[in-house]
Amino acid sequence: MAGKDRDRFSTATRLRLLGEQTAARVYRSQTRRQARRSRLTGRAAFLVLVVCSLVVALAYPMRQYVSQRGDIADQRDRMAEAEQQVERLRDEKARLQDEMYIRRLAREHLHYVLPGETGYTMIDPEAEEKRRTDEGSADRPWYSNVWEGVDNADRD
Repeated sequence: MAGKDRDRFSTATRLRLLGEQTAARVYRSQTRRQARRSRLTGRAAFLVLVVCSLVVALAYPMRQYVSQRGDIADQRDRMAEAEQQVERLRDEKARLQDEMYIRRLAREHLHYVLPGETGYTMIDPEAEEKRRTDEGSADRPWYSNVWEGVDNADRD
């Protein structure tokens, strides 16, 4: 047993153990550095830089593209509405070529009467009452009407 203790504490054994421990530490630190280094290499950083540059460079043109596509869709909608209006106007033009349609419009809107017919005009009694209340405001100066409108708005 004395021989084992002597080997254990001899200088050569101590140096050998110290060397092994140092080698293990160096190996561990190198693997840590390699693990850290392998996470982001120079190539990966360059690739990230290129991708970010492309995103920034393409952001404005893409926004313009999407905006223009929306404008094109709006213009197509307006064109479809214009085509529908043109079709309605063509139909109206075709109807205006008919003599009977023109007579009907003249009777309805202009109150025309054919010879030998008797025309009647109906007066709405409610319309007469509304007109009378409006005439009262015509007797006053304009600023009184404005002030009355402000007072009415305050009451509501």
